[in-house]
Amino acid sequence: MNAAPLTNAGPPADRRERFVRPLRIAFLAACAVDLVGVLTDTGAAHLVAKPLLMPLLAGYAAARRGPRLLIAALLCGWLGDVFLLADADAAFLVGMGGFAAGHLCYLSLFGRARGALLPALLYAAVLAVFIALLWDGLPAGLRLPLTGYSLLLTAMACRSGVLGRYAATGGALFLLSDALIATGIADRPQPPAPDFWVMLTYVAAQLLLTLGVLAPGAKGDGVVSGAYRERSTSI
Repeated sequence: MNAAPLTNAGPPADRRERFVRPLRIAFLAACAVDLVGVLTDTGAAHLVAKPLLMPLLAGYAAARRGPRLLIAALLCGWLGDVFLLADADAAFLVGMGGFAAGHLCYLSLFGRARGALLPALLYAAVLAVFIALLWDGLPAGLRLPLTGYSLLLTAMACRSGVLGRYAATGGALFLLSDALIATGIADRPQPPAPDFWVMLTYVAAQLLLTLGVLAPGAKGDGVVSGAYRERSTSI
């Protein structure tokens, strides 16, 4: 009886890989629909597309074998997205809590690797000036929650640089997006079509943070996983 021939075939392909491209396209399509809906003030398009954004991006991350903390961060963002659709203070606070939980997930992913001192000082200075400028215009009941949230968001944005330029840019854009929301709450000057810029910077931030975590060369004690790095497919 002849022995079966030896081969150098590698491990079988992960079935999730077939969903990477469709999920990426679906996410970008939902982004386009949402941004057009916001820009043209088509409420129905925004209401339908916005809740789809983070689940699609989380699905994309899962298909690329991303870490659970990344998927959790994106789904926390989905919670924030859904509650921020409601025009009520209680819903706003719940939504902000969802985003705060997402920032904690990102901070856990970034680990304990040391970041550069200069960006940390710059972020701290920007935060202090920004809160000082907005403080009088913020509703009294939102001042402390927004300050605490801003501290957490700034820490996430500052620490995101440990994973490279994609993640660092994503962290900065997340901070900019929420700063635009805060200026609206405080009735401070905003750019034309502020809701469009809020959503554009937000979806770009989440996408870049995701790509930063999934990047094969990502650094950071919290991002474990030689396996998914070595086998991750390209964007």
